[in-house]
Amino acid sequence: MAYAIRPFRDDDADALSNLALAAIREIGPQAYSEAQIEAWAARHSGPDMYRRRVAEGAMIFVAADAEDRPVAYALLEPDGHLDRLYNHPDHTRRGLAVQLLLAAETHAANNGLTRLFTEASELARPAFERAGYAVIQRRDLKIGGVPIHNYAMEKRLD
Repeated sequence: MAYAIRPFRDDDADALSNLALAAIREIGPQAYSEAQIEAWAARHSGPDMYRRRVAEGAMIFVAADAEDRPVAYALLEPDGHLDRLYNHPDHTRRGLAVQLLLAAETHAANNGLTRLFTEASELARPAFERAGYAVIQRRDLKIGGVPIHNYAMEKRLD
């Protein structure tokens, strides 16, 4: 199947919200407990968040299928923070996450940033590593009182 990386459009918001929730609920159990998945899903933002974040200066890169339906996305904040990277469960293991990260990297470099950073889930960590990110540290935190972990990671662009 052919995919294209393109910028976010307002009409993508519902699809991105739905695919993120599907990823959390369907892919998440490969690395996280049921309680962790429920806590993560409970703090998931709805479609309006995407429009608001773009209005605030974030860039959202969308991987779309041949029918131009969003199947994965990455959200890059103006300071180089990659806040979100989600793949729909039906479109994993196709290199889309790395393609999205490379698109974000190109955009960041073209805008004078010298560093990208993120807090990657256990499941996203391998994609970030394939794209050249290094783990800074494991982060143990709580979401809704439920212990969970992720990884502080970064990539230098200089």
